[in-house]
Amino acid sequence: MTQTLHDTHETGHPSARIRWAILAVVLAADVLDLLDGTITNIAAPTIAHDLGGGTALIQWLGASYALALGVLLVLGGRLGDTYGRRRLFLTGLAGFTAASLACGLAPTPGTLVAARLAQGAFGALVIPQGFGILGATWPRDQIGKAYSLFGPVMGLSAVGGPILAGLLIAADLGGLGWRPMFLVNIVLGGAALLAAVRLLPRDTGDRTTTVDVPGSALLGATMLALLAGLIQGSAHGWGALPVLLLLTGLAFFAAFCHRQRTAPSPLIRPSLLHNRGFTSGLVLGIVFFAAVAGLLYVVSLFLQQGLGRSPAAAALALTPLSAGIVIASIACYRLIGRLGRRLVLVGFLVTLAGTAHLLALITVSGTDTGGWALVPPLFVVGLGMGACFGSLYDVTIGDITPAEAGSAGGSLGAVQQLANAIGAAAVTTVYFRTDGGTAHATTVSLIVVAALTLLCCPLVRLLPLKAPEQHH
Repeated sequence: MTQTLHDTHETGHPSARIRWAILAVVLAADVLDLLDGTITNIAAPTIAHDLGGGTALIQWLGASYALALGVLLVLGGRLGDTYGRRRLFLTGLAGFTAASLACGLAPTPGTLVAARLAQGAFGALVIPQGFGILGATWPRDQIGKAYSLFGPVMGLSAVGGPILAGLLIAADLGGLGWRPMFLVNIVLGGAALLAAVRLLPRDTGDRTTTVDVPGSALLGATMLALLAGLIQGSAHGWGALPVLLLLTGLAFFAAFCHRQRTAPSPLIRPSLLHNRGFTSGLVLGIVFFAAVAGLLYVVSLFLQQGLGRSPAAAALALTPLSAGIVIASIACYRLIGRLGRRLVLVGFLVTLAGTAHLLALITVSGTDTGGWALVPPLFVVGLGMGACFGSLYDVTIGDITPAEAGSAGGSLGAVQQLANAIGAAAVTTVYFRTDGGTAHATTVSLIVVAALTLLCCPLVRLLPLKAPEQHH
């Protein structure tokens, strides 16, 4: 341990200066994760044009990252408990940086998708360690200050990711086109890694903690087969192979469910699955996050393929949506305690209203839709999404016990990532398999998004009434 970490108070916690530096390292890792989860929403058409791979590559670019991150997120948290959070954080950050280099140098669609899977896998080792590290280094009466920064920083990252991708593609640094948006992670990730080596406290972990590797493997096989089936079907038609892949995915899912009932230490605590409020939140999370992930991807495709926008212009066109997310997320932090699940319903209804406005606009104007006309509906959709993003899961854990909190949080985070993967693949499958032009494909896709969002509304009454009194 470096001399710096001996600068501690009598409580055993590092000094304020070191605590804030540790928080900066944890936030930097989360920002890298979020940036790389969103940059391909804008960059996918450009990458597919450069490398080939067609619609299948467009779909795999975002889905592969979210798939690996979602499947391994809970497992990454358990590994941190077992082998030490510092060790897993450093390993994950180093691997993420190396995988980013592989993405930037990828010569073929297959190698790029493999590198994206590696990025997500290493990200799943990093992200779960952050809150544990902060909990070990910050006093309980001050840790709220640290947690309060995550919302605004993550919101700004969500805005900045697509914009950064668009600007780097437009800049064409060194004639490398889209590649610098991955290569920049070598600098950012390398700096964060050096700081983490110096600052993060050592911990040994608990080798008695059990890790359900078979359960994680079955969940990974389930999602991989389902995504491959959807993408294969949308790219090459619904022949025998995509149908077989989907059936294989369902078979793996049945095996995963059996494993969860019989494993000594399952990925999700059995008591959580018997909690109606929690399981309802899981289902709503899957449906809603799948819907909005698909919406974001389809709108990006419409802007570039339908309206002929450059990646940079398309990214800027999406800023009203991102601004809505940030504004609503900050405002709803104060409202969740009073409104509880009613705030979730408001978020769903506002998202639905914005989607309906967007749908009507594109139905009437098609590819003649003006850029300024998209600002109001995208902003409203962002407000609805921001109202739901935090509040849905805060309310979902309203009835759980403190002993279940860790498993619940990891499960909800994993579900969100998996929903992002499956939603982007499913809605873009509708988009690519719909004939009649870009505008018609977009309207049909938005109808699917609106239907899924509408389906969520009556199910809100199954959630707990309120969020826990102490929630972050």
